Amino acid sequence: MKTQPYSSTLLKYIPFLYVIWADDLISPSEIQVFKSAIEKDDLNSEEKKQLLSLANPDNPPTLETRKNWKELIDASGVTLTENISYPLSAFSEKVANYYNSTEKNQLNQSLKAIELNLGIQPNHYRHLFKGTLKVQENIIPYQSEVIDQIMKGDNTEYIDEFRSLLKDAIFDWKLFRDKDAHRAHVLNQVKFLAEKGYGALGYQKAYGGIGKMTPYGSIFEHLMYIDASLTVKFGVQFGLFGGSIQNLGTKKHHDKWLNSTGKAQTLGCFAMTETRHGSNVKGIKTTATYIHETKSIIINTPGPNDNKEYIGNALHSSMATVFAQLIVNGENKGVHAILCEIRNKEGNLNEGITVEDNGYKLGLNGVDNGKIWFNNVAVPKENLLNRFGDIDDQGNYTSPIENSNKRFFTMLGTLVGGRICVAKGALSGAKYALHIATKYALNRRQFNSVSNIQEDLIMDYPSHQMRLMIPIASSYVYQATLDKIIRDYDTVINQDTRKIETQVAALKATITWFANNTIQECREACGGKGYLLENRIGDLKNDVDIFTTFEGDNTVLLQLAAKGVLTDFQSDFNSDSFVDILKYVGKNISDKLTTINPIFTNKTDKEHLYSSEFHLEALRYRTRRLTFSAASRMRKYIKSGMPSYQAFLKVQTHLIVLGEAYAHQMSYKIFTDFLQTIGDKEHQQLFEKLGTLYALQTIKTNADWYLEHGYLSTNKSKAIKRRLERLCSELRPYASTLVDGYGIPKKCITAPIAK
Repeated sequence: MKTQPYSSTLLKYIPFLYVIWADDLISPSEIQVFKSAIEKDDLNSEEKKQLLSLANPDNPPTLETRKNWKELIDASGVTLTENISYPLSAFSEKVANYYNSTEKNQLNQSLKAIELNLGIQPNHYRHLFKGTLKVQENIIPYQSEVIDQIMKGDNTEYIDEFRSLLKDAIFDWKLFRDKDAHRAHVLNQVKFLAEKGYGALGYQKAYGGIGKMTPYGSIFEHLMYIDASLTVKFGVQFGLFGGSIQNLGTKKHHDKWLNSTGKAQTLGCFAMTETRHGSNVKGIKTTATYIHETKSIIINTPGPNDNKEYIGNALHSSMATVFAQLIVNGENKGVHAILCEIRNKEGNLNEGITVEDNGYKLGLNGVDNGKIWFNNVAVPKENLLNRFGDIDDQGNYTSPIENSNKRFFTMLGTLVGGRICVAKGALSGAKYALHIATKYALNRRQFNSVSNIQEDLIMDYPSHQMRLMIPIASSYVYQATLDKIIRDYDTVINQDTRKIETQVAALKATITWFANNTIQECREACGGKGYLLENRIGDLKNDVDIFTTFEGDNTVLLQLAAKGVLTDFQSDFNSDSFVDILKYVGKNISDKLTTINPIFTNKTDKEHLYSSEFHLEALRYRTRRLTFSAASRMRKYIKSGMPSYQAFLKVQTHLIVLGEAYAHQMSYKIFTDFLQTIGDKEHQQLFEKLGTLYALQTIKTNADWYLEHGYLSTNKSKAIKRRLERLCSELRPYASTLVDGYGIPKKCITAPIAK
C-alpha cells in the first residue's frame, strides 16, 4: 500500500477539499453542504471531526497542507474523465482506490451529494490536476427531447406536424442575392403553406382555421428557422391583412374574403404606415370620404409625403386594408380601415393606384415592401371594415363606441396579436443564433498553458459561458412568457384588452432588443466564422434588426407600457390623454409609498441569492419604486402649473426605464408560475437554474440603480456577480442539451459550424 497520512475512508474527500479551498466562492452555505454530506457518510467520529476541521472557514488549511494534497493527488497518476454524471466523485474514488489498492465501482453517495449540491463542474478544477483528460460519451441527466416537449405543451400536435412539413424540398435553404428571385421563392413558399391549411390556422373554423392564435404563433416562430423573409410575408398575408378582416370586419367581410385570403388566392397588404406617420397612426393623412349619392368611399393621398410607406406584400397584392381618416357628411370620424382592390385579375394596377418598390433593404429582401399612393380611388361602401364604425343606409355614421378616442384605440387593440408574433419571431432568431454559436463553442478549441493536453474548448472559458449561457437562460424565460401571453390573448380578444396590450408592448420592445443583442453576441462568439453568410448569423442579424421598429417602435411602446402601469391598466392603451394618469396618481400615490419595503440588503449566501422569493421581491421593488417616482415627478410638475403633456415629456426617459422594468418583473413571475407546471422534477430543477440566471443577470444589469436606492449593499452586488459566473459554469455541461431543447429541426440547421 502506498503511504499517505489519511485513513482509507477519509482519503476520498481530499480531492474535494482541494477543489473547495481552491475556489474563492467558498461560503458558509457551501460548507454546510459539505458538513451535511459527511454526517450521512459511513465515517467514525474521529474521521468526521478531522474532516470538519479541514472544512472550517474560520481556520482554513495552510498552504503547506494544500500543497501536500496536490502532491498526493498527482502521485496517484489518476486522470480526469469528463462528461460523466459525477466526474469529481469518480476521480476522487479512483485516487482513494490507488492508495488503498482496491477497485470500487460504486460511487459514494455523500461525494455525489456534494458534487451535485455545490454545482462543481470540470472546468472549475481541471486545471488543478495533472494528467491527460479522458472524454467519455456524453452522459447528461437531462434530455433535449424532454425539454422540447415541456416547451411545446398543448401545441405538440400542431408543432410536430409542422416540423414534418418543413422537410419538404421547398424549404431547403438557399442563398439569394437578387431580391426579385428571393421574393418569388418566398411567395411560392407562402402559397404552399396556404395550400396545407396553415394560412387560415388562426381564423374561425368556418373559414378554415381553429379559432385560436396560439398554434398560429408556434407556426410563425418556426418559420424563422427557414427564412425571416418567409416569416414576415406569412405574417403580413395571414396575420395583418387577414387579421384585419377578421378582427375589424364583420360577417359579410369574413364570408367574402377570409377563405380566399387563408388560401393565398387573394393576396393582401396592410396599408397603415405613412412616410410622415409611423408610430402616430392617429395622425395619418390619407382620407376616405363617403359619397352618399354613389354609396362609395373615395380614398385619397393628399400630399406627396402622405403615401403609404414600407408596406409588405405591396408588389404582389391584389387587395389592401387601407387605414385612413373617414369623412362622413363633412365630419372627420377618425381612422378607419377600408378594403381596396389595388390590382385587377391580370395583376395590373387599378386606375388611381401608384406603387413604388422600396428597393433593397438591410435585410428581409424576400419581402416586397413598397410605397402606395391613392388618387381619388372609389371603393364600395361595403368595403368599410365596420365592426367599430359603420355608415347606415341614410348615409349617417354609427358606432357602438361613442367616444372617438376609445373607438380608435379599441380598434388598434384587436391587432395586438401581431406584436406577440413579432416578439416570438425575434426570439426564434435569437435561439437559432444561440444554437449555432453554442455548437461551434463546443467544437472550437483555442489556447492551453499545459503542453501535454489538447487546447481548451472555448465553451470552457468563463467569459464565453457567460456570453452564451445567460441569453440561453433568458430565451427560455421569454419563450414561456410569450406562450402564456398568447394563450391569454386568445381568451380576451373580444373583451377588455387594456392589460394585455400593456404587457405585449413591454414584452415586444424588451424581447426584440434582447434578440438583436443576442444575435450580435453570437456573431462575435463565432469570430470570423460568424461573419460568413453560409453560417446564417449575418443574415439573421440584418433580418431581425427591423423587428425593433415595426409593429410599434420600441421606445414608444415602452412609454405606452409605462402609462398602463401608472394607471393600473385603467386607461385606454395608446390614449394621448393624461387625465387618467393624474386621477390614478392622486388616489394611489400614498399606497405606493407603503408598499416599498426593501429587504435582504446584505444577505449573500447561496440559498438567498438563488431564492425566487428574493428575485421576485427585487424585481417588483424596482417596478414599484419607478412607478412611484415617475408619478410623483409628474404630479409635482403639474401642480406647479406645467401643462400635462410637458410634464409627460419631462419624465419620458424615466417611463422608458419603468416599461422595461415591468417587462422583466412580468417575465420572471410568469416563468416561476410556469415552473410549477413541470411534472418532471429533475428537469424542473434545471429550469429553476435558468430562471435564477435570468433574474440575477437582470438585477446585476441594474445594479447601479439598486445601489443608488440602497436595496443592495456593495458586498451583495459583488456576490451576485460571482454567483452569475458560477451558475453559468454549473449550466455549461448542459449547453448542448439546452440548445437542442429548442427543437429546431435538423433540416434547418444548415450552418457548417453548427454540425
